[in-house]
Amino acid sequence: MQNNYYFLRQLSKRLEKELVGMVLAECFSQEKDELLLGFCNDGKQWRQKRDFYIKAALHPDFACLNFPNDFRRAGRNSVDLFKELIDLKVVSVRQFLNERAFGLYFENDFVLLFKMYGNRSNVILLHENKVIDLLHNKLVVDNNLDLDNLDRPIDQSETAFSEKGWKALFPTFGKEIASYLQTKSTVTWQDIQAVLTQVDNPIYYLKTIDYQPVLSLIDTGEEVQKTFDDAIEASNNFYYAYTRINVFDKEKGQVIKALLKRKSRTQTYIEKNYQQLNGLDSGVKHDEIANIIMANLHAIPERTEVIELYDFYRDKPLKVRLKSDLSPQKNAENYYRKSKNEKIEIQKLMENISAKEEDLAEIDQQILIIEQIETLKEFRKYQKANQLEVSPKAIDTVQDLFKYYHFEGYEILVGRNAKNNDLLTQRYARKEDLWLHARDVSGSHVVIRKQAGKNFPVRVIERAAGLAAYYSKRRNDTLCPVIVTPKKFVRKTRDLGEGQVIVEKEEVIMIEPQL
Repeated sequence: MQNNYYFLRQLSKRLEKELVGMVLAECFSQEKDELLLGFCNDGKQWRQKRDFYIKAALHPDFACLNFPNDFRRAGRNSVDLFKELIDLKVVSVRQFLNERAFGLYFENDFVLLFKMYGNRSNVILLHENKVIDLLHNKLVVDNNLDLDNLDRPIDQSETAFSEKGWKALFPTFGKEIASYLQTKSTVTWQDIQAVLTQVDNPIYYLKTIDYQPVLSLIDTGEEVQKTFDDAIEASNNFYYAYTRINVFDKEKGQVIKALLKRKSRTQTYIEKNYQQLNGLDSGVKHDEIANIIMANLHAIPERTEVIELYDFYRDKPLKVRLKSDLSPQKNAENYYRKSKNEKIEIQKLMENISAKEEDLAEIDQQILIIEQIETLKEFRKYQKANQLEVSPKAIDTVQDLFKYYHFEGYEILVGRNAKNNDLLTQRYARKEDLWLHARDVSGSHVVIRKQAGKNFPVRVIERAAGLAAYYSKRRNDTLCPVIVTPKKFVRKTRDLGEGQVIVEKEEVIMIEPQL
C-alpha cells in the first residue's frame, strides 16, 4: 500500500511540513527508472549535503518513494533533470482528491507531479498547467495530463453507500482493504467508517506476505514485523525491507503471487459455472414444457403466442411462450430440440467445472511445492519445468501502438485503423501537435509531435502529408488534398463513429501520396 491514496495523503502532509520554503538544489538520475531530488534552505545551495532528499524508484515492477538522510552522487553516469526547477522555492504540496498523485508546487507556476500508478508511475513537470517534461517519456499519455481535472470527486455519503455499495464509492481502498472487507458476509456503513477511521489516523504496519514486505494502513490479522506512526519513516523502512530481500525470496514471492492470482480467477470461473448450472437445474426444463404442450394440444388455439397451461410436474399453472406461426405440435418439437441443447449445455458446464477444479488442485500443489523449495537452483529448475516464469507487464510505447516515422528530428505517428485513429487523436496527441488527414475520404490520422519553441518545418509537414495521402483511399491518385491543422481544432462528439472527427479550422495542401 505504499502507493495507496490514503497513504500518499498522509505522506504529502508530512512533505508539506518538510519542504515548504525550501529550494530544489539538485535533481538528477544515475540509475534507470530512479530520480533523486535534493532540497536545502535558500542560500545553502553551495553545500554538498542537502537538508532533505526524495528518491523516487519507479521501476516497472516496483514503485516507491524513500527519503534518505544523505546521498552521494556518482561522478559518472548521472544526468541532470528538470533543470527549470533548480533554485526555485517550494510553495506548497497538494494531494489530489481520490487519486494516487500529489504535486510539489514551486515558484513561477511550476509543478512537479508524482503520479504513483504502479507500473505506470511517473514524475511529470508542468508549467502553467502544461506538461513540459517527463521522467518516463515512454508513458506518452502523460503528455495530456491536466491538473485541473485530476481531482476525482466521489459522493461517499451513507445514502450513496446504500444505493451503490462500497466498491463504487471507495475505489481508493485498494486491493488489501477490499480483500479485508470481502471477508465479511455483509459490509455495513459502520464497517466502512471503522476502516476510514484507521486510514485517517494511521498506524503503519510493515508485514511480510508471500515472502514480500507489505506496507499496510490496517491491521488485518497477519503477523506484523514493525509499526510506525510517521509516514516518511514507514516509507523508508518499507523501501529498505524490499531492497534487502534476497533474489531467491523475491522470485519465489513473485511466482506465488502469480499463482494466487490464477487461483482466484479459477475459483471465480467455477462459481459462475455453478450458478449457471443451478439456474438450469432449478428452472422449468424444455422437455417438461414440451410434454406439457403435448398433453394439452386440444386446448391450444392456433396462432397463440402465450398461453397458461396446467403444469402437472409442479401442480400449478405455467405460462408457456409459443411461436404463433407454428402448430402446437411443432412448438413442442422446438422445445424437445432445445431440451437436447440444454442437456449438452449442462454436460459442458459440468466438464468445465471438473477441468477447472483439477487446475485448482494443481495450483495448490504447485504453491505447496514452491514453499518447500530451499535453494534458488532447485526453484528455477522447477519454475522452468512447469512454465511458471513471471514476466513484467510491458508498457506500450508509441512505436508499439502506431506506425512510427522519424524525419529531420520530428516524430510522426500514423493510426493503423479507425479505432487506433481515435486512440491517437483523442488520447496521445497534444493540442500543440499538428494533425493531418486526407480530405473527404477515409484514411489514417497522422500527428506530428510539437517541439517546444520551434515551428513545424515545411519539409516535415510535406512528409507527414504524403503519409496521410498514402494511408488513405486516395493512395493511387496523382495528387491528394490533405487537411493540416493543430490538434486543438480537432474534436469528437459522442454521435460520431470510430475514427470520425470534426475539424473546426483547417488548411489544405495538395501532395503526392508517398510512403
